[in-house]
Amino acid sequence: MNMTGADAASDEQSELLRLRAGIDRIDDEVLRLVSERARLAQRIGEIKQGTIYRPEREAQVLRRIVEANPGPLPDEAVQRITREIMSACLALEQPLLIAFLGPAGTFTEAAARKHFGASPVLDPCASIDDAFRAVEAGNVNYAVVPVENSTEGAVGRTLDLLLSSSVKVCGEVSLRVHQNLLCKAAALDSSKPPARIYSHAQSLAQCHEWLDRNLPQVPRIPVASNAEAARMAAEQPDTCAIAGETAAQRYGLNILAGNIEDEPNNTTRFLILGSHDAGPSGHDKTSLICSAQNRAGAMHHLLAPFAEHGISMTRLESRPARSLGGGQWAYVFYIDIEGHRQQPQLAAALQALDERAGFLKVLGSYPAAAM
Repeated sequence: MNMTGADAASDEQSELLRLRAGIDRIDDEVLRLVSERARLAQRIGEIKQGTIYRPEREAQVLRRIVEANPGPLPDEAVQRITREIMSACLALEQPLLIAFLGPAGTFTEAAARKHFGASPVLDPCASIDDAFRAVEAGNVNYAVVPVENSTEGAVGRTLDLLLSSSVKVCGEVSLRVHQNLLCKAAALDSSKPPARIYSHAQSLAQCHEWLDRNLPQVPRIPVASNAEAARMAAEQPDTCAIAGETAAQRYGLNILAGNIEDEPNNTTRFLILGSHDAGPSGHDKTSLICSAQNRAGAMHHLLAPFAEHGISMTRLESRPARSLGGGQWAYVFYIDIEGHRQQPQLAAALQALDERAGFLKVLGSYPAAAM
């Protein structure tokens, strides 16, 4: 028997109703399980009393979820959903206040949301210095600051403050950075280019090839942050800003050109600062600062303990040792290594390093960023 168009439509409608009813049942079960998880988290908070947020525990949960992910959702989506559930549960136990390099709409705010989820209260700071001070004074629980970009290298002010500050590094987060040309106008007018372009100095540098090709004569004005650039562009109709989508939405700007960064894999790494570092998570990094004694072969002698104990070094960067004295050409070295300082091999390597270095400061051990 042939099925008419009306019969087929009726069968499709019945199938849709059945599928939607199934989704409703699953949503109810998800809500029940999330609520049960929240009650368990509350009970853990009652037992622990002290610091509730444990970066190593969150990292372990996120890794386990990815390993168990059956699809079809990609790992990144599963991690994002789980992060938000953990964030909401943590807020029931201990509401967090997080400082970040502001104003609202910066990439640092996006990194803070990626790491902590939507539940904490975010406190924008006018400078990296202010974010460090907020943690030192106990005015916030944690701070998020940029430390390096894959295109433009290290953020010098963050490195300088890590040397002089008492804060600990308890986490890291990497964020793919997409730069956009923003303006109040709906489109670029080739006969009347913008009067100027505002952005952070690093963002201008990350987009210099695109700017040279498309707007070579327009002055580029560095400002404190991309969000500040967007705010200024919103107040000056004849100007543009380079910033992210969040800044465009917050300040009511149009995206005239998207993803204008010169390197498609442009990524910024941010550090999570607190009054403590993290326990071992199983996939960790340790960050430290040290100086070599002024003698021949000093660097080889300084770094030899890592090779002797099988420790992989992932980053080595030098910087003038302004706050340590030692002369005009004195330098310190910022080093990231794989592993947690509580691990016996790494502890032995650090002890040997301490005996050889003119100066050693361990900034913290923390879970390596996932994705």
